[in-house]
Amino acid sequence: MCFNKNLPLKELKPIHVLLFVLGVFLVLSPIVAFIPKNGWDLGFANVHFLTQNDFFKPVKQEKKDISKIVAKIDTSNIEALALVKHKNGSNGTMGAPDGGVLSTEAATKILFSEQGQANLERFFEKLKHVANNKSKIHILHYGDSQIEGDRMTAYIRQRMQNQFGGNGPGLIPAMNVYNTITFKQTYSENFKRYTCFGGPKLKNKKYGVMASSARFTAELDSVTLNNETAEKEAWIEIEPGKSAYSRAKQFSMLRMFYTNCVKPCGIKVFQNGTLIHEDSLVNDSKAHTFELSFATTPGKLRFQFNSIVSPTINGFSLEGDFGVQVSNIGMRGSSGTIFGSIDHAMLSKQYNELNAELFIMQFGGNAVPAFKDSSSVRNFARYFRGQLNTIKKIRPSATIIVIGPSDMSKLDNGIFITYPLLPYCVEQMKKVALETGSCYWDLFGAMGGLNSMPAWVEQGLAGKDYIHFSNKGASIASQLFFDAFAAEYAKWDGGKTN
Repeated sequence: MCFNKNLPLKELKPIHVLLFVLGVFLVLSPIVAFIPKNGWDLGFANVHFLTQNDFFKPVKQEKKDISKIVAKIDTSNIEALALVKHKNGSNGTMGAPDGGVLSTEAATKILFSEQGQANLERFFEKLKHVANNKSKIHILHYGDSQIEGDRMTAYIRQRMQNQFGGNGPGLIPAMNVYNTITFKQTYSENFKRYTCFGGPKLKNKKYGVMASSARFTAELDSVTLNNETAEKEAWIEIEPGKSAYSRAKQFSMLRMFYTNCVKPCGIKVFQNGTLIHEDSLVNDSKAHTFELSFATTPGKLRFQFNSIVSPTINGFSLEGDFGVQVSNIGMRGSSGTIFGSIDHAMLSKQYNELNAELFIMQFGGNAVPAFKDSSSVRNFARYFRGQLNTIKKIRPSATIIVIGPSDMSKLDNGIFITYPLLPYCVEQMKKVALETGSCYWDLFGAMGGLNSMPAWVEQGLAGKDYIHFSNKGASIASQLFFDAFAAEYAKWDGGKTN
């Protein structure tokens, strides 16, 4: 069919538009009048449309008032206090706390059973003396995409280290794939990431604490291993993030965790382009730690590896001389049921080496959209209970705080509402946390509860996916958590006699 572009277009008059609208209305009216609430099931598809009630009485988006929640939270003073200066470098003094009086009042509470309270107070005892004893304790913040890229953890770390001492971002992955302000990392193209929660897997499950590792050659069987003769070179570069919180920017100690080194592997370390160290990794296939100490916080560090077959690099830890280390272990897509996929003997060794004394387990968000009924929620809670018990078995001295899912919204008939089974998930996660002697902090309730996420999105505190916090929102949520934690510590400390 051909059209003559020279012919004039027919002019539409208002009556034409009116007739068209009326025609559409007449066609759709029977559908609106007779369509059932759950739509028509055609076998191969389910057809939904506005019901008569929805058409004449459309549901409006709920606008929850979170002004009181947001107004009470002041995140502006996180960098107000000056850090200790270290003119002479790593002389064992990097990590002193700024301290300050903590309030026993908070907008939210950490929940616990009698056993959970005893476990939390056991951690408080270690926390109180860590700076004076010039020792280190590690807090491991495991979570899903809500914390990836150091979201939430960065703020919690800064508050913890300001109050109780410590420097550095703690553990960082061998290969970082998430945007983060805390550090900058690049690596050679031949490095490949392996995780226990998605993507390529390690055959021997020796991922280590971060549940992810990297190699520049694949794992090889004994026959293929003996046939390998060509040496490969690979590198990883790390430097502090320019926009990181002040405590995370400074570190004096670096540890690299590795395992499965089965062939001689040379390592060269460059600081801002200058070679500062040359060594060989231990090639007995066991888990080891490579350590360096610096006079001042280094700039860019380049780790260059030369070997026929790659060792497995489990990650790095950037630390001060003493105090609290707080590590972000974000796992996009994970529901937290990971520990069955990691070698427990190696995990125990690394937890002990890090002196890991507090586990923050922030999960649930990835499971919520998949829930079909209440039994699926209880099944998830049962699996999650198993993870908490596994941590207790691997690291008996540690305390666990579970942070449940935030509010999450789904689009339903044009409005955003809380996923129907999310409140029940919160209830079940709280239940298993308290039953295992863990503590529980209710992020869903702290935000304002049911249908609160749209208000967070409207105020720029969460993204348009109605799931993840913005940086500002993450700071507010983190402050709410720290206030609840600090209040429990202050109540405990106020009843102690020195």
